[in-house]
Amino acid sequence: MKKHTLEQHALIEQLGHIAKGLSETFSPFCEVVLHDLRDPQHAILAIHNNLSGRSEGDPATELGLARIADPAYPQVIANYPNRFSDGRQVKSTSIGIKDSTGKYVAALCMNVDLSVFRGLQGMLDQFSAFGEDRPEETLEVGSAELIRGRIDQFSARLATTPRALKAADRRVLMQELREAGLLDIRRSMETVAAYLGVSRATVYNDAR
Repeated sequence: MKKHTLEQHALIEQLGHIAKGLSETFSPFCEVVLHDLRDPQHAILAIHNNLSGRSEGDPATELGLARIADPAYPQVIANYPNRFSDGRQVKSTSIGIKDSTGKYVAALCMNVDLSVFRGLQGMLDQFSAFGEDRPEETLEVGSAELIRGRIDQFSARLATTPRALKAADRRVLMQELREAGLLDIRRSMETVAAYLGVSRATVYNDAR
């Protein structure tokens, strides 16, 4: 029986907590498996949200064996296609863990059941589909909502929020609102100022 170091034991013990935390965060869509690569014949040390039907004590996968055989094998392989034994498609990520000597001692693997999300996508597609009858009707959005919606779109393009826009960004925003005719709307400046969290004087200055 090979002697396992205290360092290796501590690594795997901490990985056990990480595996549990990940599984609780992504339950029930993601199976999280902790492999002990020191014992390839009984590698599965813990399996959370069991979607594959495997058990603790089952052997290492081909990927685990590859890591055992080659310390230079990639440490992180993310989002690769996989499949459960019943045919369900899976998106997997495998993270190899090395000790201080550079030897693989463990692996943390996550397997996301894509069939769940594809089912949800099908439901969303069905829900958003239009019927054959198409009467003419327009649902007018309130003027203030039009302005706020355009501000939200502008902020999203900059990966920020309306209230975090810098002065230069606000000037560009005001130009876009003017070109869209939104500054001609009654009380538009008050609406913009309130949504950006600045004074009306600031908005008038940005609009120059």
